[in-house]
Amino acid sequence: MKKMNVLWIILDLIFLVIFNAIFFVAGGVEHKASAWISYGFIHFAYLMLLLTTKLIRRGKSAAVFGFSLYSVSAVYFLAELVIGIVFIMASPDSYTAALLIQLFVAGVYGILLVSNMIANEHTGDAEEKRQYQIEYVKSASATLKGLLERLSDKELKKKVERVYDALYSSPVKSHPDLTQNESKILVSIKELDNAVSAGDIDSIISLADSLLLSVNERNTQLKILN
Repeated sequence: MKKMNVLWIILDLIFLVIFNAIFFVAGGVEHKASAWISYGFIHFAYLMLLLTTKLIRRGKSAAVFGFSLYSVSAVYFLAELVIGIVFIMASPDSYTAALLIQLFVAGVYGILLVSNMIANEHTGDAEEKRQYQIEYVKSASATLKGLLERLSDKELKKKVERVYDALYSSPVKSHPDLTQNESKILVSIKELDNAVSAGDIDSIISLADSLLLSVNERNTQLKILN
């Protein structure tokens, strides 16, 4: 086990050790049901705080997602710690109030946590979609730019340059209905790459003309769909 992991485990255990030491040394092992219920809820709240890192949506905005979830879990833990300690110290004979109040607080926490996770999932999906859309334009434009550097014939270069200009200036925003069209464009660019490598002039002209039409068609459809 890595040293860093060991240090994190030690850090996580500090609260549990101190809390349990105070709970059992100061109060002994004989406690009323209300105190044991509070003891359990405090440990649950702390466990959820530690597990929050496992609930964070990965991605470019992971830090933002993590902050929102950690905030909810931290507030719940602190609130539960205060409520739990109050019930432990008061130790009422009836456990009803301790159970219902802490169940209510846990329920509110659960709703807020899941709501934030759902919101993070929506944001993450939209982020991934936008990243794909940006990559479509960037990747295709980069490939065409590389082809231009390999072409020496001025006429062929002009044809491919028109495609590059049209694609480079294309909106990065996309639409699900354009997925097939965009995939076709990427395949055609690959075919154009092969044609340039093979020095097939006829194929280069045909593919360049076809690509220009496809790119312009994609951009026109995008305006209609959006």
